[in-house]
Amino acid sequence: MRQPKFLRLTSPTLEPIKNQRMSLAHIFKTMALNAIGERVRAITGSTASLDDFAKPKGDVGLFGPDSVAWQVHANFTVMMVGGLSSLIVQSLHPRALAAVWDHSDFRHKLKERLGRTAYFVAATTYGSEAMALNAIRRVNTIHANIRGTDLQGQPYVANEPELIRWVHLVEVTSFLAAYQHLAKQPLSAQACDQYITEMARVGHMLGAIDLPLTYADTQAELSGYADALSFDARAQEILQIIQAYPVDVLDKPWMVLILKCAFDVMPTWVLTVIRQTPSCAVQKQITRLAVQLSAEPAQWMLDQQGVSAIARKRVQAGVPYA
Repeated sequence: MRQPKFLRLTSPTLEPIKNQRMSLAHIFKTMALNAIGERVRAITGSTASLDDFAKPKGDVGLFGPDSVAWQVHANFTVMMVGGLSSLIVQSLHPRALAAVWDHSDFRHKLKERLGRTAYFVAATTYGSEAMALNAIRRVNTIHANIRGTDLQGQPYVANEPELIRWVHLVEVTSFLAAYQHLAKQPLSAQACDQYITEMARVGHMLGAIDLPLTYADTQAELSGYADALSFDARAQEILQIIQAYPVDVLDKPWMVLILKCAFDVMPTWVLTVIRQTPSCAVQKQITRLAVQLSAEPAQWMLDQQGVSAIARKRVQAGVPYA
C-alpha cells in the first residue's frame, strides 16, 4: 500500500538533512582526532611535521608499506613501551651511558630526547628514501664528534661499531618484545626474523658491523653483554628520571601502566641487573589489557592521520590506476 503524498519525503527533502548530519559527524570526528593528536604530541614530545612524510608521491622509502617495520612501528603503545624499555636497558652499558651523560641534556629533557628518537624511527621507517638517508647522515655526523672516557677511565667514541651494535640490539629487541606482548595478533617467527633483517639495514648504515639477522640470534647476542653491564649510580638516576616521566596529571595513570609494561617486556636477566622483581603472569595480563584498552583512542587517531597513514597515502599516490 502506497503512502499518501503528504507522508512521503522526497529525495530533495532528505538530502539537506543527510548532508547536515554528515557535516556534523565530520566536524565532531575532526575535533576528536585533533584533540587526541594534541595529547599524543604532548606525551611523546613529537615536533615532526606530517607534511614532510607526504612527499614525493610514490616514494616507498627504505622499507615500504608491506614491510614488518611499517606494521610494528605503527603501533603507538608498542613504540612507547619499547622505547622506554630500550632507554632503561641501554643506560646499563657504562660507555654508552657516558656518551649520553656527557654530551646531551637527556637527564633534564627526557621528553625531548624521546621525541628525537621517535622522529628518527619515523623518518627511517616512513619517510621518503631521501628523508631516511638524511636522518641517518645527521645522526652519524653528531656521533662522530662525541668522545670521552667513562667512569672507569675507558675511552668511548659514539660512532664506535660496538656501541652502535649495543644500542641497535637493545632497540630492536625492545620494540619486537613490546609488539609480541601487546599486539592483538603477534608476529609469526618468520615475520620476527624479517623485522630483525629489515632493521639491520638501518643499524649497518649507522656503523654497526655484521648484525644478526634472526630474532633468536639477536636475543642471544644481547644476553652476551650481561657481564659488561652495570646498574651504577648513573644508571639508577636514569631509571628514576624515566619513572618520573613528565606528563600532565590526567596522563599519569596511563604512564604508570606504560612503565609497568616496559619492565614486563624486558628479559628476566635484565630485571635481575636492575633489581626489579618480575611481575606474575596475572599482573602482566592485567597491565597488558589495561594498556591495550587505554590506547585505543590514540591508535584510532594515528591509523587515520598519523605518520604511517600519511606515508601510505604518499606511496599509493604514485601508483597508476589500471
